[in-house]
Amino acid sequence: MKLLAGFLRVAMLTLGMTTAVWAQTGQIVMASTTSTEQSGLFGQLLPAFKAATGVDVKVVALGTGQALDMGRRGDADIVFVHDQAAEEKFVADGWGVKRFAVMYNDFVLVGPASDAAATKGKDIVSALKNIASRQAPFVSRGDKSGTHAAELRYWKLAGLDNKGAGYKECGCGMGPALNIAASSGAYVLTDRGTWLSFKNRADLTVLVEGDTRLFNQYGVMAVNPAKHAHVKLDLAQKFVDWVISPAGQAAVAAYKINNEQLFFPNAGKP
Repeated sequence: MKLLAGFLRVAMLTLGMTTAVWAQTGQIVMASTTSTEQSGLFGQLLPAFKAATGVDVKVVALGTGQALDMGRRGDADIVFVHDQAAEEKFVADGWGVKRFAVMYNDFVLVGPASDAAATKGKDIVSALKNIASRQAPFVSRGDKSGTHAAELRYWKLAGLDNKGAGYKECGCGMGPALNIAASSGAYVLTDRGTWLSFKNRADLTVLVEGDTRLFNQYGVMAVNPAKHAHVKLDLAQKFVDWVISPAGQAAVAAYKINNEQLFFPNAGKP
């Protein structure tokens, strides 16, 4: 009996310690963009975050619009996306606690090296006008992602309702859109991070870059527990605090492919 009682005390103590550790660490669900996932950035960030805090992060990679919808439904604890206007509305409507800038890179227009639509240069609006007027093939993500939202802004700046007979929406992520463009010799707007990590390029090449309008800002927001009491605000805030800290910002800056930096930290910016 004494042996059994001792065993039970040890078992209860072990269970209590395990429960305490799990409560201290745990797991959060992050709704994020396909660009942060497909670029490989999370392979750099999340192990470093777990080492610092003990918290696991389960990433669901979607277009920005769908990621924000996950937050609205309470299916995620934190949202990490790249459509600043939509992010600010998400917070203003009470779905997010506060938006924090994390990092930026840029969008680029890629297309076939032959560039039949004569797009090459720094002017994204001029390039889109040429694509439309020459009926050149163009793959749009068409998925309400941050990249899709940016693309639609550029078409609006070009003053074009008719985008040309070659314009097709795939309703897909950045990687699949690039695959379609590569296999069909089409133009496509992509974030630079996914482009640098993309292997199946065929004869696609960067044709338009350097336009200040191609700036691509990423932000992070914990989902508001006032809307969904079950969300893990304390653990979500740990990620927010870490990714905007010097350690998190250094981890962002350290991620490179072929010695080229994919994202540039700018926590503290608007």
